[in-house]
Amino acid sequence: MMMSSPIHVLIVDDQRLMRDGLRTLIELESDIVVAGEAEDGLEAISAYRNTGPDVVLMDVQMPNLNGVEATRRIKADWDEANILILTTFDDDEYIFEALRAGASGYLLKDVSGKKLAEAIRTVAEGGTLIAPSVARKVVSEFARLKPASAKTIETLSDPLSEREVEILKILAQGYTNKEIGERLHLAEGTVKNYISSILQKIGARDRTQAALRAKELGLF
Repeated sequence: MMMSSPIHVLIVDDQRLMRDGLRTLIELESDIVVAGEAEDGLEAISAYRNTGPDVVLMDVQMPNLNGVEATRRIKADWDEANILILTTFDDDEYIFEALRAGASGYLLKDVSGKKLAEAIRTVAEGGTLIAPSVARKVVSEFARLKPASAKTIETLSDPLSEREVEILKILAQGYTNKEIGERLHLAEGTVKNYISSILQKIGARDRTQAALRAKELGLF
């Protein structure tokens, strides 16, 4: 689903050739534009401040400040930031550190231009997207977590309502606010309000952490 206005993307990668290639691919899309570029994590923070992009394409291994730490710092100052990790590495440590830092997605650089554009649109709309090979690692990690008891949700200091539990389950599957609203016959603004309440109640900073927390709560 295309957004009504262009999606502004910040490209962060220490390789000029890669940045140029990503810019070329992005410029083929009528609804996506490049807002700026940065060649390391420190520049990424400054560039984010100056451009306020809808999505950040973030490399992992870079000089001065790596992509995981840059993601963590950007999310600390701009909680609404949508950061999509784009890297050649599918190492477990990078994956989970990036997701814990607040990344909205994790893709490998062998992805096609079409898939990359779809991922940018998904993340810009508040969804999450993880490469299939990476998703398998995440699912395996979920399987290792100790399932929560049926009473876990009730022990929250401010328990979730039945509707909030329902929305959290759907959110954890990567659906956008609009898609959740369509499934539950709710206005998009209403869904947004529910999600804000859910994040506060379960102590999650963003949608990715909410998905992880949903597993800990035994919701799927």
